[in-house]
Amino acid sequence: MKKLLIPMAGLTFAILMATVVQAAPTEIVVRVISKDAKFIGTSIGGTLITIRDVDSGELLAKGVTKGDTGDTRRIMAMDKKRSDSLSTEGAAKFVATLDLTEPRLIEVSAYGPLAQRQSANKVSATQWIVPGKHINAGDGFLLQMPGFVVDVMDPPVHIKLSGTPQTMKLRANVTMMCGCTLEPGGQWDPGKYEVKALLKRNGEAAGELALEYAGAISQFAATWDVKQAGTYQAMVYAYDPANGNTGVDSVTFIVAP
Repeated sequence: MKKLLIPMAGLTFAILMATVVQAAPTEIVVRVISKDAKFIGTSIGGTLITIRDVDSGELLAKGVTKGDTGDTRRIMAMDKKRSDSLSTEGAAKFVATLDLTEPRLIEVSAYGPLAQRQSANKVSATQWIVPGKHINAGDGFLLQMPGFVVDVMDPPVHIKLSGTPQTMKLRANVTMMCGCTLEPGGQWDPGKYEVKALLKRNGEAAGELALEYAGAISQFAATWDVKQAGTYQAMVYAYDPANGNTGVDSVTFIVAP
């Protein structure tokens, strides 16, 4: 029997062609939704998305979610069916197309919101993907981001004050992670949340202070009579007793004798 000889150049070309044929573009749409709220999009900086191969650690794609926060009624309605998607046209997303030659276990991570990094969190999940089998239907690859955006506005960080007693004004802005605001009678009523400051003086616990809704959207405030000199820290948190959602920001200031 005669052996069939294939020229080396032809064999190389055949191998390359086989590799090209096997690779299949696979689209992944990633969305990040704020816990008990809407999608995290352009209005608050979006979230940084990374897609990696779990086994090798190889970075397969990287980008930022862009778009709007979605439709409030659609997202927050309680009568959704199992097959209903939360997203609408324009809802924030990141789209990646991976050229796959075999199934791969991927890790998709989200970090944000990028415009409020003092409150940023990171979430991730893993899933197998198969060449040519897109993850883009419905909400795509959906991650939930816990937390509140808490931003201490007053006093300014590390301010130095002289003399005691001092009446300190403590003010913080609090929103959902998507930037959705807290307003009486609104979808996110400030009366449903606990906003407090945990106080320290010279590194030691110095009590706590409740912040009340200050009459302006998402604003919470309190006053505090500081009677001793020292280096102070106020850690302001927002907490939802209905689901445990929590966010924190911190400020330091100095009171001289």
